[in-house]
Amino acid sequence: MEAKNNPKTIWAWCMFDWANQSYNMVITSTIFPAYYVYITTTAKNKDIVTFFGHNYVNTVLSNYMLAASYLIVAALLPILTSIADYRGNKKRYLQLFTWLGALACVGLFWLKPGGPYEFGMICFGLASIGYCGGFVFYNSYLPQIASHDKQDSVSAKGFIYGYVGSIVVQIICFVVVLSPQTFGLKDDDMPARISFLIVGAWWLGFSIIPFKMLPMGTPNTGSHKFNVLTGGFKELAKVFNKVKQMPLLKRYLSAFFFYSVGVQTIMLAAANFAAKELKMPEDSLITIILVIQVVAVPGALLAAKSSDKYGNTRTLIGLVAIWTAVCFCVFLITSSTQFYVAAVVVGIVMGGVQSLSRSTYSKYLPQNIPDTASFFSFYDVTEKLSIVVGLFCFGFVEAMTHEMRDSTLALDGFFAVGLILLILLFIAEKRHTNPVNKLN
Repeated sequence: MEAKNNPKTIWAWCMFDWANQSYNMVITSTIFPAYYVYITTTAKNKDIVTFFGHNYVNTVLSNYMLAASYLIVAALLPILTSIADYRGNKKRYLQLFTWLGALACVGLFWLKPGGPYEFGMICFGLASIGYCGGFVFYNSYLPQIASHDKQDSVSAKGFIYGYVGSIVVQIICFVVVLSPQTFGLKDDDMPARISFLIVGAWWLGFSIIPFKMLPMGTPNTGSHKFNVLTGGFKELAKVFNKVKQMPLLKRYLSAFFFYSVGVQTIMLAAANFAAKELKMPEDSLITIILVIQVVAVPGALLAAKSSDKYGNTRTLIGLVAIWTAVCFCVFLITSSTQFYVAAVVVGIVMGGVQSLSRSTYSKYLPQNIPDTASFFSFYDVTEKLSIVVGLFCFGFVEAMTHEMRDSTLALDGFFAVGLILLILLFIAEKRHTNPVNKLN
C-alpha cells in the first residue's frame, strides 16, 4: 500500500475536485438552469414541456430528473463499491462515472429550443449520476492517502481546489455567454450550449491527472474465489456488519443525514428563492452564486483550523448552529441586500461543513483498511437520500402553502434535529473509551 501524505498523490486527488466541480457550478447552479427555463418557456405552452408524451412544469421535470438520479445512485453505489473493494479496482469505477458525467454534459449541447427534450433531459440525469457516482469513489481515497491527523486539512484542500476550479470554468463560460460575437456565435442558444461542451472537456481533461496518479486499490478477495457479484454482496454484508458495531459512526450518520437535508437543499434552491421571492434578476443570481463559491474557500480553511483546536464534533456543532440561525433568517428576508449578507454567511459555513463532514466520517473509520469505498458508500448514500428528502419536503411545503418561505422554515426543523443529534454525539464521544474515535 502506498505511503500516506504523499504531496503528489494528494495534489492529484485534489485535481479531481478541480475537474468535476465545473459540473456543479455551470450545470447545477448557473447557466444550465437559466438556459433550460428560457428554452422551455414559450408564449404558446408557457412553462409546460412534453416528456415522453406526458406534460410537466419545466422546473418540476428537472427536479424529478435530479431526484431520480440521486435515487439511482443511492441504489447502485453500495453494490458497486463493495464489488470495487472486493476486486481492488475502485479507480476504474471512478473513471467510469467520470466518463459518463462528462459525456452527458457534452450531450446537453443538443438540447435546443423547441424540443424534443427527451435526449437532453436524459443527459441531464446521466450527468448527475456521473457526478454523484464518481464522488463516492473519490471520497473513499481520503483515508487511503492521508493519515488520521491530516484528513481535515486534506479534505479542506480538495474542496478549495473544487471551488477555485469551478470559478475559473464559470468565468470562461461567462465570456462566451456574455460576448458571443467575439467567437462568431450568432444564435441566441449557442453560447450556453458551447458552455456545456466546455464543462465536459474540462471535467474529463483534468480528471486524467488523478486517473494516472491515484493508486488503483487493494483487492479484498482473500483466499476466496467468488464471482464478482457474489463477492461484492459478501463484501457489502461484511462492511454493514462492521458499521452496526460502530456506535459513534451510526450516531454521526444520523446527525449528518438531518443537517444535510438542510444544507444540500438550500444550495440547490437558493437561486430559485431569490428569483421567486425577491424578484432578483439573473445577473444578480449569478453574482450571488459566485460570491458563495469564493467565500467557501476561507470557510473550508477556517473549519480545518478550528477542528485542530476544538475538535471535529465541536466545530460541526458550531457550523450547524449557524446554519440553523441563517435558515430562520432567510424566512424573514425581505430585501436583496439582506439576501447578499445571508449568502456570504451561507458560503462560509458551506465550505466548512462540507469539508469537515467528509473528514469527520473518514476519522470514524478503522485506519489502514482496504474496503474504504464500501464504507464511504454509506456516507454518500446518506447524503443522496437527504437530498431526495429535502427536495421533496421543500416542494411539498411550497405546493401546500404557495410560499417558498414556509419551505425554508420546514428545512430549519431538519437543521435543529441535526444539531441536537450532534450534541448527543459529542456527549457520547466523551464517554467512549476508544481514543481514535474521540473527535472533540
